[in-house]
Amino acid sequence: MTAKGEQKKIEARLEEIDGALCKPETLKNRSLMKSLNTERYGLVEINNTLVDILDTESLLEEMNTAAIGNDPELSEMASEEIPDLKTKLKKLNHKLKILLIPPDPNDQRGVVMEIRAGTGGEEAALFAGSIFKMYSYYAQKKGWKSEVMSARESDRGGYKEIILNLSGNGVYSRLKYESGVHRVQRVPETETSGRIHTSACTVAVLPEAEEIDVEINNDELRIDVYRSSGPGGQSVNTTDSAVRITHLPTGTVVSCQDEKSQIKNKAKAMKVLRARLLIVKQDEENAKRSESRKSMVGSGDRSAKIRTYNFPQGRFTDHRIHLTLHNLNDVLSGNLDQVIEALIKADQEKILAARSKK
Repeated sequence: MTAKGEQKKIEARLEEIDGALCKPETLKNRSLMKSLNTERYGLVEINNTLVDILDTESLLEEMNTAAIGNDPELSEMASEEIPDLKTKLKKLNHKLKILLIPPDPNDQRGVVMEIRAGTGGEEAALFAGSIFKMYSYYAQKKGWKSEVMSARESDRGGYKEIILNLSGNGVYSRLKYESGVHRVQRVPETETSGRIHTSACTVAVLPEAEEIDVEINNDELRIDVYRSSGPGGQSVNTTDSAVRITHLPTGTVVSCQDEKSQIKNKAKAMKVLRARLLIVKQDEENAKRSESRKSMVGSGDRSAKIRTYNFPQGRFTDHRIHLTLHNLNDVLSGNLDQVIEALIKADQEKILAARSKK
């Protein structure tokens, strides 16, 4: 189909969506509203790009005609315009190819992010705290809502584990590349000889799940309640407000003790459980896909070392795309857009390359 034919097809679909969005039954269906608005947003961008392509093609055709015409002055002006128009058309066609990549169905979701200290003891826990702050700062800059779902502090103020919920427009689309092992190289505060230590933490980014996404049977849950504890195991509450939920079919266990209310802790734990079960469900579906349909950058492998944060050199390195920046403090302050944009671009290019081989 030609660009003009494709544009007409998209405009017709946009009219259908606009009509559907005005219907009372649609307004009552939050899930359908969200789906239609997401589709509309993507189609509008594709349509605008097609319009630009058609306009540029038309202008290029005019310049080509003028360049071989009888008017020397007009011919010279047209010949000068042609290279820029060809470059513009090439960029627009590349942009269209990227826009036509099927969107990740999770892109518009919020996320449940799990950060855990890995190798390195207390230093790893302190680094997990630094990573938590980095994402918290980034969420503030993007205007997202951030809520700590569960946290286990270390003795020196770091985190053995911290789970947070980030919600807003397109959160998962920006953070889905963050899953993996984050490694730090720095001199710990306790190191008297100045020797550089290497430690790590793991990050898991799970798409936030709604009740309709994952069906959980209450009969398949074991719910235990106990008293909250702080660093060193000391009790920090006099009531059994902490909640541990075990999903018996999968063995998935989620604990939450941050709230003083057992009901609130249970609600938070269920939110994390739904996110974990959704990713299991989607992983099973993804395993059935052909390799060419999988994203190379956003594989979400939590065992893969994806980053190194080198404090002595002020260096930040993302190993997947061979990106090195010498502004570590800036990155840790939540200025992640440069890194994330590079990851998105690399992911898109790999998808297009895989398609071209078919």
